[in-house]
Amino acid sequence: MKLEFFLALFAYFVLLLLVSFIFSKRMKSLEDFFLASRNLPSFLVFLSLSASWFGATSILVSADEAYKTGVSSFWIMGVPAVLTVLVLGFFLARPIRRLPIVTLPDLVEKRYGRTVRHMASLLIIWYMAVLAASQMVALGQFLKFFLGTPYLVSMALGLIVVLIYSVCGGFFSVVITDSLQFFLLVAGVFGLFFFLLDTSSLKDIPVFVSELGKNQYFNFFFDFKKNFLTVISFTLAWTISPIAWQRIQAARTDRDARQGLFFTSGMLFLLYGFVVCIGIFSLPVFFSQGLEGPLFSEIISSRTGAFLSSILFVAVVAAVMSTMDTAINTGAFSLTRDVYQQIFSSKGKSVVLVSRLSTFLVGGVAFFVATRFQSILKTLGLASEIMAEGLFIPGLAMIFLKKKLPLAGFLSLFLGGGFSIVGFLCEIELLTLNWPAWPYSVPYGLGLSLVGFGLGFATDKLIARAEKTR
Repeated sequence: MKLEFFLALFAYFVLLLLVSFIFSKRMKSLEDFFLASRNLPSFLVFLSLSASWFGATSILVSADEAYKTGVSSFWIMGVPAVLTVLVLGFFLARPIRRLPIVTLPDLVEKRYGRTVRHMASLLIIWYMAVLAASQMVALGQFLKFFLGTPYLVSMALGLIVVLIYSVCGGFFSVVITDSLQFFLLVAGVFGLFFFLLDTSSLKDIPVFVSELGKNQYFNFFFDFKKNFLTVISFTLAWTISPIAWQRIQAARTDRDARQGLFFTSGMLFLLYGFVVCIGIFSLPVFFSQGLEGPLFSEIISSRTGAFLSSILFVAVVAAVMSTMDTAINTGAFSLTRDVYQQIFSSKGKSVVLVSRLSTFLVGGVAFFVATRFQSILKTLGLASEIMAEGLFIPGLAMIFLKKKLPLAGFLSLFLGGGFSIVGFLCEIELLTLNWPAWPYSVPYGLGLSLVGFGLGFATDKLIARAEKTR
């Protein structure tokens, strides 16, 4: 069995590299490397964003949660993903494209000053590294199960392939490979759904649910408090995330950006719905024996034939890598534009070289973070907490503000971002504090960020009045 998975993985990696090299473009500037020359049509925005959003948590964790808790698992990833894309499409796509910026910190500097820009840049790079790490954790666990390779080696395999095509082709290669990976993961998810629909004893699901005492299995609002806080954490983080902003800015026109977002929302609704159904439909299959590993891993290794198992295996790897490459590319974008170019004024081919080095660096940091965690959902949650508590309130405000409010931005980012960083250090046990765990920590961090913004806003106004009266 291992040989067929080795062959499937090898063929998949070769195909990724081949496609990325065929469609690679000559890179002459920062916008070429990170924004695909701002020329993406709506269908590429749709394919790339759908693939990058539908990552490790989407397939592995959502299916496991659906198997254990039922329909309420749609809240974990489905609700925040669909909600975020709709908010961006209806309200924020046009304002974002009207902004005279290249990266999010460009706008931060215009609204809050240079110091806050540097703080936001570091927060974004850290967020992207932790997000990429969450996908590496998933890949390490998944490949270890099938290939028998050590956890670190399994993570390194995926990272090396991602770095090769990301370094060579930049954002356009990421978009093209994500588009390929989109079709692979859709084929896997839809194929497994119809396989279980045909082979599983669906009429027995209520009987098994009753025997297991899962009385809330079909209650969509079960464990609402935890699910609602999870939705808040992910939605706020993803709304202000540079991943979506990068694709909005890279679109050819406003219409292409909005169409891509609306198509993405519909596809994510279908994909997450199918994954939840897969988890529920699997209950009769594993009721008598239980699960020893992740649901998808168990299905692939024991319940499907060689052809479908190979498709499913590649689909899971595609879902993981399509998010990993996006996080690394976007983190490198911020590192190059918002750190390096703020110190050195290089342009043209020299900045392309720096962009490639930044890609390696962000990938390396993400790999280090991944060695500290084993939980996919926990790592992704900590990543979202960084953006939700640190940057959402000042980030959303700055889209509509016209005047500089340096203290408002500074205090909001310092208090909210500082809270999330302390929480992260507690999770990796570098600090031993009685700190609320994610997602229950989210209201505290958001509250601190909001208080900081309010205090800073009032102080900025007082300073402005005092200067006028002089």
